[in-house]
Amino acid sequence: MELKGKNAIVTGASLGIGSAIALDLAKSGANVAINYRKHSEEANAICAEIHKMGQKAIAVQADVASFKDAQTMVDKVVAEFGSVDILVNNAGVNRDAVIWKMTEEQWDDCLAINLKGYFNYCRAVAPLMKEQGSGKIVNVTSINGMRGKFGQTNYSAAKAGIIGLTKALARELAKSNVNCNAIAPGLIETEMMAALPEDVKQKSLADIVLGRMGKPEEVAWLVTFLCSEKSRHITGECIKVDGGQYI
Repeated sequence: MELKGKNAIVTGASLGIGSAIALDLAKSGANVAINYRKHSEEANAICAEIHKMGQKAIAVQADVASFKDAQTMVDKVVAEFGSVDILVNNAGVNRDAVIWKMTEEQWDDCLAINLKGYFNYCRAVAPLMKEQGSGKIVNVTSINGMRGKFGQTNYSAAKAGIIGLTKALARELAKSNVNCNAIAPGLIETEMMAALPEDVKQKSLADIVLGRMGKPEEVAWLVTFLCSEKSRHITGECIKVDGGQYI
């Protein structure tokens, strides 16, 4: 197994894309720490699935927007697993509104989770990866961070910020043999997407040249590749997984 003996953290891993990523990393041999904020039952169920594969798994409740919580979780993972070899930042929220109706709370909440949360975990693992001279960081952004979307100035700004963070981080950690990349999904079949109004979904589907929404595992497969040695000469990239939606 490509990732045998590697230890991973996946934020927002109790549902949707995050849970698919956690399970696929485990299928490739990694031990996985599941970050969650609310869905403890689902997080523990993912851990149980990973245990069945023969890998280690722990679920840690932590608010990704909290600098202190991020450091505490990383410390717990090091104590349990011995190291952090892989970080996948995935946790995110929508707080949609057109800008003339957007509240300060909607803006701050979206940026705190979708951008600061990524900084918090990158900041916590960077010294560890520098010291061990290796590591893989994958940040899940969105095609809307590349093109913008009506009603999502906060979300689009945060997701664009993730791309800039990833590229700068790739430069800073390259000498320590740490690869940093981003993945930009389009419309993916998740709980978040299921909550969208049907007319909004149909409009987005019309833009997808492959004619369907993506599956969470289709994002996870790329994450696992970027966390493997097969991607060792790829860093600072933002790769779309959108069925041609961005074209």
